[in-house]
Amino acid sequence: MNGLINYVSCAALWLGLAVRAPDLLRHRHDPYLRAICAVLGLAGLCFLLGAPPTVGAVNRLSGVPNLAAPLTYAAITGYCAASQVLVVHWRGGPRVRRTARRWTLAYAAVVLGIVVAFVLGDAPVERRTDLDTYYATTPFIAEMIVLYLLAHLTAVTVTTVSALRWARQVRGGLRAGLLLLGAGSLCGAGYSLVKLVAVGARWSGHDWSALGTTVSPAAAGLGALLVVVGVLVPLVAPRVAEWRRAGRAYARLGPLERALDDLLVRRALRLPRPRFASPATLLMWRRTSIHNALGHLDAYGDRDLYDRTRADTLAATGDPGLAGASAWAAVIVDALRREADPARRSPPASGTGRPLAPSPDAATLARIADVLAGAVRVPAASAVPSGRTTAGTA
Repeated sequence: MNGLINYVSCAALWLGLAVRAPDLLRHRHDPYLRAICAVLGLAGLCFLLGAPPTVGAVNRLSGVPNLAAPLTYAAITGYCAASQVLVVHWRGGPRVRRTARRWTLAYAAVVLGIVVAFVLGDAPVERRTDLDTYYATTPFIAEMIVLYLLAHLTAVTVTTVSALRWARQVRGGLRAGLLLLGAGSLCGAGYSLVKLVAVGARWSGHDWSALGTTVSPAAAGLGALLVVVGVLVPLVAPRVAEWRRAGRAYARLGPLERALDDLLVRRALRLPRPRFASPATLLMWRRTSIHNALGHLDAYGDRDLYDRTRADTLAATGDPGLAGASAWAAVIVDALRREADPARRSPPASGTGRPLAPSPDAATLARIADVLAGAVRVPAASAVPSGRTTAGTA
């Protein structure tokens, strides 16, 4: 085996660690974040140390046959401890620190047991992939193997149950992350169970070492992928949702910006479009352009037209928000016509000034765009004395 699964799994887990590291640096005293980062870091270390090329390198450099085995088992046990601490902080309660300390001490004892068993045992033949089954009947080495497998099985079982139970109580990205984390921990349980089955078969005189060298690594690799995705989903989901909202708001304002496009270009009121920008940045850019245009049109706004259009729409629909947006749309179209007319460069003499103060907020801008796009139907403004054009609704 070339250890590809191990190295890919390690890279995936440490990528997740790199994503969470900035949060840890900003909130270094947050025990929850510390536990998450410990889980990702130690899980990646387990895969790195368990890769056959790494096993050979450790054994060769140390000069001790199979020294990589207790190191890997100790890393797995550390991962188990971090998983239990993470579960404790998830659950919360008045005794979080005490319970977390107990789990840490328990798994520290397991690590000590692994070290003592390896020192007392005899494993002179290097086994890079099947040490579990090869030494399953060797005194002390067999105990070391069973000890780490049971510790790992206990940890992933508790994590699976806790994650899936909590997932039933929450929604959204957190629920998806917990389901993935529970599934990944379940795959980890499959790793331990398959290993234990292969060891048990060796005790009964059968050679099922292929289970430990093929099925277990695959289960562990899949579990690592699910765990890292599960940890990242709650972090990424809010950002994705924010980008989706910003993208929809950006598209919704399109009709309003297009209505103002000639003015924006002619008066150089539009800022350069940002490159490789997030949807939130693009939304801010479009809103800024719109507000720049509306600021320029202030002097051309007809308050009488605004008041008439708002009153007519409010009487017809009973919706104050729609009435205000319809009035704004009518005034904007009328002001654009006046501003662009060479024969009428100066602002109108009566009924003028800012039609509404303050300027439209984000929600009103979106409704104005809907009116201009014809997404909503509004009544036409009442007739205007002295020959003015109402502009109606575009």
